[in-house]
Amino acid sequence: MPIKWSALRVKEAMDEVELQLTCAQPFLDQAVAKVQEARRIPNLAGYMDDRLARVEFDIRERLNRIKGGIQSVRKAIPEGAIEAERESTKHGSQQSLI
Repeated sequence: MPIKWSALRVKEAMDEVELQLTCAQPFLDQAVAKVQEARRIPNLAGYMDDRLARVEFDIRERLNRIKGGIQSVRKAIPEGAIEAERESTKHGSQQSLI
């Protein structure tokens, strides 16, 4: 059964999101490095280290969660839907009469 939404546009959107994450990766790595640097401050109180460790964890975990979400979206696209859409639009698009 054909889908009514554009699998190709969803795939392209996820490609763009992934590209943005790739661009953001160096900044996120720098943020983690700054947090790690702060954790090495001499005589840092344990409660501050705990909070800084949480910030570091959150940065890494949220990025991983987003990447997992992108993969989940890609896996949910019905098999063959992108290829079928490319094939159907190869010779131009035509609106359905129904």
